[in-house]
Amino acid sequence: MSMRYLKNISTLRIDPVHCTGCGACTEVCPHGVFALEKKKAIITDLDACMECGACSMNCPARAITVQPGVGCAYAILNGMLKGTAPVCGCGCNTGNTGDSTCC
Repeated sequence: MSMRYLKNISTLRIDPVHCTGCGACTEVCPHGVFALEKKKAIITDLDACMECGACSMNCPARAITVQPGVGCAYAILNGMLKGTAPVCGCGCNTGNTGDSTCC
């Protein structure tokens, strides 16, 4: 079973126009979020992204953006540490809002 985070909240984005298909993202992503298809990287499982930033830091074309530590992983860990539901600490109503600007 793979780790799941909050649904549809990850800040991960890829620009297929700038992607060169080097595959660096597929090598560094700890949860296998990326795959190569037709010589371009694609996001195969957005909800598995823990927003660590390894993909964006290792993308030589700068085709990948993610805001490390602002979303799902932080909320999950915060909730686990406090024994509560996932909480990002930003003061908004956390949960499955799908609004990545909140968390």
